[in-house]
Amino acid sequence: MRTVDLSPLYRSTVGFDQFADLLDRVFSNEISQPSYPPFNIEKTADDAYRISIAVAGFSDEDLNVEVRENALIVSARKTGEEQERTYLHRGIAERGFEKRFQLADHVKVTGALHENGMLHIDLAREIPEALKPRQIEIASANGSKRKALGSAAA
Repeated sequence: MRTVDLSPLYRSTVGFDQFADLLDRVFSNEISQPSYPPFNIEKTADDAYRISIAVAGFSDEDLNVEVRENALIVSARKTGEEQERTYLHRGIAERGFEKRFQLADHVKVTGALHENGMLHIDLAREIPEALKPRQIEIASANGSKRKALGSAAA
């Protein structure tokens, strides 16, 4: 079991408490993460991601995708009455599950698609205009202004 002391991070930073809490959560859950169902996380563009989860045996009605408090929660429960069957081998689990993915700030779910036994969830990072970098004009002592380096000509 790993023990990580994050107190230096708390002492020397302001506003990173969510990040430190996330690290705490990752290290405390490291051993107990369930592996069912299998999933992939891929980066599809600079600010776009896709989570693909293998959900064989589940219909659209059995699946639930929800975003709550910066967490993506994917769950599945069999809703239909399953008739009595005798299996010689049962390799497809079809058991209920709940998967949680912690989302970074400004990451939004843009859609979900269920096809061929896979649930694809598309995500995009949408940074608000107020948080994007901007150039500041620099004024001189005589009152004239000049454009900051690297800014576009007006």
